[in-house]
Amino acid sequence: MPQPLNYLKETPSQTAGPYVHIGLAPRAAGFDIYDTELGFDPMPDDVPGPRIRVTGCVFDGMGATVRDVLIEVWQADAAGLYPDQPGAAAGFRHWARVVPDFDTGQFTLDTVLPGAVPGPRGRMQAPHLSLWLVARGINTGLQTRMYFADQDNAADPVLSLIEQPHRRDTLIARGADGHYHFDIHLQGDKETVFLDV
Repeated sequence: MPQPLNYLKETPSQTAGPYVHIGLAPRAAGFDIYDTELGFDPMPDDVPGPRIRVTGCVFDGMGATVRDVLIEVWQADAAGLYPDQPGAAAGFRHWARVVPDFDTGQFTLDTVLPGAVPGPRGRMQAPHLSLWLVARGINTGLQTRMYFADQDNAADPVLSLIEQPHRRDTLIARGADGHYHFDIHLQGDKETVFLDV
């Protein structure tokens, strides 16, 4: 039984601060201190499945690019399997870290097109990437998803929970043939749908 620690007060929340890249993506911040940075080499060349490239920008409420954002990407492999499932692609990490170019604000992710995965009550979830964003000014990481315009998203149980159909479009990456573009808007008229996970 854990002992009560009533004398300890909750630490106040803080934004990620200007040091998010130094801690999580030091090479992007100009510090070459690790032989290999976690999350920046998501897959070996022999991982099965169609290769895709996703580009995009993260925009603040005023329409300016957020250049100090870090995006973590979580996904199934091309067969719709996660690493703890039998038959999952060997060597595929199922997650990656992405940071935008500090000059242009554009991020680029090279990965494998994920397969559909089982969802609640046996409903299949459309192929998607789960995204988690953290940056200066964001107190709690933001969770969202990215779906693909050229895949069948009609029956996805998460998309169907969004009551306003036009808001679902904020989660759809445009493109085809392995090249997709997906912008994330933190606020404003084009605000991306964020999930309370």
